[in-house]
Amino acid sequence: MVTTLQGGSVTEGVVRVGDTVRRPVSRSTPNVHALLRHLESRGFDGAPRVVGTDGLGHEILSYVPGRSGFVENAVEDLARLVRAFHDATEGFPLKDQGWIGGSNVDDPPEVIGHCDITPDNVIFRDGRPVALIDFDLARPTTRLFDIVTTLRHWAPIADPVDLDPLQRGLDAGERMRLFCDAYGVPPRDRRRLLDLARLRFHRSYQVMRTRAADGGAWGRMWAAGSGQRIRRAAAWLDVHEDELRAHLV
Repeated sequence: MVTTLQGGSVTEGVVRVGDTVRRPVSRSTPNVHALLRHLESRGFDGAPRVVGTDGLGHEILSYVPGRSGFVENAVEDLARLVRAFHDATEGFPLKDQGWIGGSNVDDPPEVIGHCDITPDNVIFRDGRPVALIDFDLARPTTRLFDIVTTLRHWAPIADPVDLDPLQRGLDAGERMRLFCDAYGVPPRDRRRLLDLARLRFHRSYQVMRTRAADGGAWGRMWAAGSGQRIRRAAAWLDVHEDELRAHLV
């Protein structure tokens, strides 16, 4: 039985066939497969396993059972999952070639970051995050950059007008603190977190605008207002920076 899987914004044509997921290959697929095999060798069970490829230009991955979506009380468990993922990537070559996404940070890479830990890309079972999926945007980066990218969606760092109603009453600063505590983010990086978030917004806007010019999924996201959402998030951060920073000192 073939089931079309929904949720991802960038990769189209993703289907489930039995206990596997079939996805179109891309230029990052060899690197992603090597990363997933490395994670398996390190005993990290929070990611799909590589099964192989088929003759139709699809990669075959194991299906991770559970559900995706935003879970309010999962921020600390998510931080521990992200920390375990980052630790498991240690020893994997930090080469720049072959990844879809370029670096959005100027610091030397430390780990392979997922770089797209949205609610769509976290699998939950019994209310707890157990796995990350969709590694298409993974690339060499810093721990802090991947943390900032995660908190963009899970604190969240966003204008309330762009949030689900259930997220609008959340204390973003407190959730950032809880995540940093559970991950073990050192004080120096906590002091840099908001500045890096601002840099991320600026560069993400530029990257998305460039990719949107090529059409496809990126073009549709841009047409649907992704650029304006980034701009609003950056403006919201400027207004609320002091109260957010108070939670990080």
